[in-house]
Amino acid sequence: MSTEVRVPTLGESVTEATIATWFKKVGDPVELDEMLCELETDKVTVEVPSPINGIITEIVAVEGSTVSVEALLAKVSEGAIPQITKASEQLSNIAKQEPNPSKSEPIDIEDAPSAKKIMAEKGILRSDVIPTGRDGRIMKEDVLKDPTGGIPEAIPITTSSPVPVGDASREERVKMTRLRQTIARRLKDSQNTAAMLTTYNEVDMTEVMALRDQYKELFLKKHSVKLGFMSFFTIACCHALKEVPEVNAEVDGTDIIYKNFVHIGIAAGTPTGLVVPVIRDADAMSFAQIEKEIAEKGSRARDGKLTMAEMQGGTFTISNGGVYGSLMSSPILNPPQSGILGMHKIQERPIALNGQVVIRPMMYLALSYDHRIVDGKGAVTFLVRVKEALEDPRRLLMDL
Repeated sequence: MSTEVRVPTLGESVTEATIATWFKKVGDPVELDEMLCELETDKVTVEVPSPINGIITEIVAVEGSTVSVEALLAKVSEGAIPQITKASEQLSNIAKQEPNPSKSEPIDIEDAPSAKKIMAEKGILRSDVIPTGRDGRIMKEDVLKDPTGGIPEAIPITTSSPVPVGDASREERVKMTRLRQTIARRLKDSQNTAAMLTTYNEVDMTEVMALRDQYKELFLKKHSVKLGFMSFFTIACCHALKEVPEVNAEVDGTDIIYKNFVHIGIAAGTPTGLVVPVIRDADAMSFAQIEKEIAEKGSRARDGKLTMAEMQGGTFTISNGGVYGSLMSSPILNPPQSGILGMHKIQERPIALNGQVVIRPMMYLALSYDHRIVDGKGAVTFLVRVKEALEDPRRLLMDL
């Protein structure tokens, strides 16, 4: 008896995914919970495990195809004779064909069912669509991007400049991953929707660095996690958000939703793109709890193990471009949030202090905010409170 392997629930508002990689093929033995394939959604990568010990007898959906939630991916049986389905057989036959530049005969390729349905409904010819799927397969996204289909494009398509013949062979065209497409769409939507403005300040990191150096060994010994700068910035932002609650709010039509809690998103760069895991109720956490959360979620982000729930519900975001050497930048809002703090590189600079020029470790801070609900006074007040807390960390202990 075969056990079906289906697409798992992908999370809120996610209804389909693309099969990125099959780790197994028909006929391969698998163990319980062994990874069979990897699905790529517009937010996370999901691994699909084997439900039993057995042998893969069917692979229904091939790499590159788009599948919906609960769609059948494969079948696993104990001791059964492998049978290749039509989709798997077609992929195998295509892979075995040797390319022959001298022949121009078209290969019989089965386009994605969703793509064929849209082409039939809109009267679009196959020749009018530029395929991006494996071996020239037309995917649903290709038809949606086709200008003759009359369907709005999800992401604006820019026309590339003419390329000299000699350079064309040295170019490489790679289709955007779902995550990259989502990043592009959300960032552009943020610019188009919010009245975004950025205000700047700078902070003297002397006291924070001295405090960290003084207690980092004891902190590591007691809490088994390193004391970094992010916990200082996170707690400083939580204090500032309480004083300026509109930075922790969001616009919903003609309403403003004020959050009586602080869920801080910590932007993290990964090999596949930018993700923002959320630390929930950060305003109720200690330094150690925040550092542990940041370390754990950062590790899961790099390994592609974050769940949808871990990246939803943030009310404010912190982005640390300083780890890459950025000296100053204007971060883009993470909708529907109304504020994002940009941290930057700590750099020794001469400053005037008490009538004298001294060298201090300085960092530029940037707060991008939605000017529809956050006034300039509130934005500047927020940054000043963060600056004050970091330049005198004792204020954090006394809630000042």
